[in-house]
Formats: sequence, C-alpha cells, structure tokens
Amino acid sequence: MHLNDYSKKPEDYIRIEKAIQFIEANFKSQPNLEQIAESVHLSKYHFDRIFKRWAGVSPIQFLQFTTLDYTKQKLAESKSLLETALEAGLSGPSRLHDLFVTFEAMTPGEYKMKAVGLKISYGFSYSPFGDCLLATTERGICHFGFVEGNKRSEALNQLFQTWPGATFTETSRAVSSIVNSIFKIDQTKNLRPFNLHLKGTNFQINVWKALLSIPEGWVVSYQSLASYLGYPKAFRAVANAVAVNPVAFLIPCHRVIAKSGKIHQYRWGSARKKALIGWEAARTA
Repeated sequence: MHLNDYSKKPEDYIRIEKAIQFIEANFKSQPNLEQIAESVHLSKYHFDRIFKRWAGVSPIQFLQFTTLDYTKQKLAESKSLLETALEAGLSGPSRLHDLFVTFEAMTPGEYKMKAVGLKISYGFSYSPFGDCLLATTERGICHFGFVEGNKRSEALNQLFQTWPGATFTETSRAVSSIVNSIFKIDQTKNLRPFNLHLKGTNFQINVWKALLSIPEGWVVSYQSLASYLGYPKAFRAVANAVAVNPVAFLIPCHRVIAKSGKIHQYRWGSARKKALIGWEAARTA
C-alpha cells in the first residue's frame, strides 16, 4: 500500500489507536483477537489485517510486547517469576518463560539475573581497520567492534551496559592474538573458526545467521536479505537487526548495502564499511 493510500481511510487509524488503548488497559486479562476486535466493532479477520498494516505486527504480538514490557518492570522490582507471571495475566511461569524465550532469546531467570556471575574478558587492540574492542566469555566472542577516534571509554561503557552484572577482566594480550587471527591475510576464506556468544531476540539472531551466508567479496541489499529470510516487506526491521549486530566482520553486516548501491548506515562508520568491502573484494579478485 502506498503512503497516500493511508489518507483515504483515517477511520482505520482511529480504530487502531483505540485498539492499542484497549490492549494497554486490559493486557492483564490477556484478551484474545476476537475480544480486541470487538472493542473497535470489527470482525477479527478484517481487524487483524488493518492492524498489521498500521502497526507492523499482529494485535496478539502487540499484546505480547505490552505484556513483556510489564513483566520486565516487575522482574526489575525483584518480583518472583510466579508473582510476575500472575500479575501480568499469564497462567504461570511456563507462559512467562515462553514469552521471554520467543522475544528476548533468554529465560526470565536470565533476564532477572542481568548476567550476574558471567565472566567477560575484554581488551583493546589495533586492526587493519583501526582501533577495536573485543570481549569474550567461556562460550565465545560476545562483542567485537571498532572504536571511533579516541572514544575507548565510550565503547567500554556500552559493553558494560550490554552485559550488566557481569564481571569484567582486561586481557589485552589475549585479545590482540584473537584480532590478529581474525584478519590473517593467508587465512582460508571460511572465516568461522570462532565461537560466538550472542544476546538478542530470536528475530535478530536469525538475521545475524543469514548474514553469515553472504560470501566474502559479495554485497546484497537489505530488501534481498529480507526476502531470503521470508520477510520481503519487513526490510526495515531486518535493517534494524543488521544495525545492532554486536560482532563486527565475523558477522558480516558490512556486506549489506542499500538497493540503490549506496554504502552507508554502518554502526562503525560508512568510511570503514567501504574499506572493508574494498579489502574483501581485493582478496577475492
């Protein structure tokens, strides 16, 4: 639907707005699709279509997101899993568990603990593409990013905020060895000898997995990547997932460009993205 088509049906937006207000006011009773549709006097099938068109997700998904936000707040207040589940209108901890695993890729217990007890080693190192920060857990690399200018403290603070509650130890010598291995010129083209420890939603994880299938020296558009994943109309959501990739180069988000061929929108700077693409093209020529 073109943008100017929306202006022909302003009443649709009014219904969607009312439906969102109904969901936010009644999510604790976990209304079903039919009950939400009845609140705006539409059949559930017609309502489901226009809600997806305007909100980008289904009414039930929006209900789940609303419930998830509430449960996060309660867990942060040190509520028990059972208490949190019941207060949110869920039948019990198992429903709460399913909700978190689906949308947060972690259990509610893991969310509540905020990475407490996790040991992370980190360090700064130089690479062919400038200063970088790499961090690892016993399960693998959990962060690898380039550092803009003299912003080491800013990069480090972002790492700490991503893994609150973890214990951090600086191990620059070990990190330099890993970085050197990542960019070894005579390395085979199968750059996946590194284990990764990623934290993201199921959707984000699936997008990052898809990035691994893009061969070195190739580039694809955000639209093509979305189609490959089975979400041809959700290329903006796919682009957002690409943008928050926590592991540079090994998960090659730099190989995704605009459909027009423009190279921009890179977490670590468009100039670095162009340099990475050119370097890989030269290696595979």
